[in-house]
Amino acid sequence: MNNMQKSPLQKAVERAHALGRRAVIPFITAGFPDKESFWTHLSRIDEAGADIIEIGVPFSDPVADGPVIEQASRDALARGVSLKWILDGLKARKGGFSAELVLMGYVNPFYRYGLKQLALDAEEASVSGFIVPDMPLEESGMFREAFSPHGLTLVTLVAPNTSVERMREYKPYTSGFVYVVSVLGTTGGKANLERSVTETMRRARSVFDVPLALGFGLQTPDQLETLPEDALPDAAVLGSALLRHIGEGKDAGELDVSLWFLRMGLHNLLCRPFLFYLVMNG
Repeated sequence: MNNMQKSPLQKAVERAHALGRRAVIPFITAGFPDKESFWTHLSRIDEAGADIIEIGVPFSDPVADGPVIEQASRDALARGVSLKWILDGLKARKGGFSAELVLMGYVNPFYRYGLKQLALDAEEASVSGFIVPDMPLEESGMFREAFSPHGLTLVTLVAPNTSVERMREYKPYTSGFVYVVSVLGTTGGKANLERSVTETMRRARSVFDVPLALGFGLQTPDQLETLPEDALPDAAVLGSALLRHIGEGKDAGELDVSLWFLRMGLHNLLCRPFLFYLVMNG
């Protein structure tokens, strides 16, 4: 794959690597902690140095989300946050973010919006891609067909129970990066990474030729200490820990220190886990 064919998401991760670091992918639920301050926090996360930002689309039945993100999603829905509200807000702020933007949500809200209109509006809003955890490969064709003409990436997800054979089925349709789910379950639920993460990362590395991002459960960098060099991710996704930080009334921009530590590379960061923990938890 030459550079002209690469997704903006892959280029974002590779730019981080060219600077000698891993990419940072924070997650924040749209409309959290409220509709006004959400945009402030989104800007602060961007200014702090995120490479890619995942914006969670609230949904009433977020099957892959743990209690922190689930509550944030329900609160956002109660405030009237919708997919249209998100896209309209991003259109109004187009050109205001350095990070690539990805919408993470479930099939139902995207399908109800209308896939062709969704692709048009996402492109206009400078969205680079989508993560849809409840959509299997066999049902993704209509999404890819709608997204592809607009340069939108549909990110592949793999988990500890995804075999090499299944990964090979995903490979022809994979671009941007692969989201490697660290646990079988919901987001943000465990303090320690499962031993299976190493094997999952190795299987994914043997199949895919795009970067690997590890998420679902990363809260502090010392969780990565158990991973051998060949199982370290190209990018780290931070979700529940960031929402807790913001939910406690703290400024997302205070994460600047942790993001810059991550920029040094995960091994360097692991030498200073206490400082990261301090920033994340106050």
